[in-house]
Amino acid sequence: MSGRWIRDKPPVSHAGQTAAVDDRQLGAALRGMRTKRGWRQEDLAGRAKVSREMVGRIERGHAGSVALGTFRRVVGALDGRLDTVIRWHGGDLPRLLNARHASMHEAMALRLRDLPGWVFEPEVSFSIYGERGVIDILGWHEECRAILVIELKTEFVDINETMGTLDRKGRLAAVIARERGWDPATTSVWLVVADGRTNRRALAAHANVLRAKYPADGRAIRAWLSRPAGRILALGFMPNVAVVHTRRGIGAVRRVSAARTREP
Repeated sequence: MSGRWIRDKPPVSHAGQTAAVDDRQLGAALRGMRTKRGWRQEDLAGRAKVSREMVGRIERGHAGSVALGTFRRVVGALDGRLDTVIRWHGGDLPRLLNARHASMHEAMALRLRDLPGWVFEPEVSFSIYGERGVIDILGWHEECRAILVIELKTEFVDINETMGTLDRKGRLAAVIARERGWDPATTSVWLVVADGRTNRRALAAHANVLRAKYPADGRAIRAWLSRPAGRILALGFMPNVAVVHTRRGIGAVRRVSAARTREP
């Protein structure tokens, strides 16, 4: 039996909701966090290794004049996290990013559909022990009783967060599988990243950590998929894909490659 998909419909987005704030609101939030801890500006400045004047500038609503890395360090000293949002005049950026992710789903589905013995289910949401999330693709091989968690990343943003999130999904995958009537003996993980210069630079900057975490490459996972005996942790690149828009929405997926020049 070739690989089949349990749910044959486009993946849906589970993006979290965010609230846009201006520099004054950022300053007020920082001041509220600081006073909640009972710190003075000097205390926060010392822990963040910045000047007191820098902290005061942010709290007065002048965050735009502060380097992003410095701002993150100040927020981090309060055990907070600064998430940035890009606004784009050319259209709905979240829809564009979701479309890229959907394109990766479609390309991966084409690669997996002919694998014998496998069943794949995309966009598997879970809420277990208070932990919530979505597994991009969950695979099940009945003969070998193997579960495969596939994570699709269009870009590397936070390497540590990616590894932590994937660890949680791998840990909970057996519970999720049993809810579907599957009885896994092994749980494997495959992190698939869209190919491109930016992502390759990010991987190169964290190569030792990532390869220690996911020692198998794309060639190894392809061999394992034909006979998934034992556990595998893999990291590989998917050739870049572009979204083709039609009147009906997202159309076919096409690969993008560099233009070839004729040899003289």
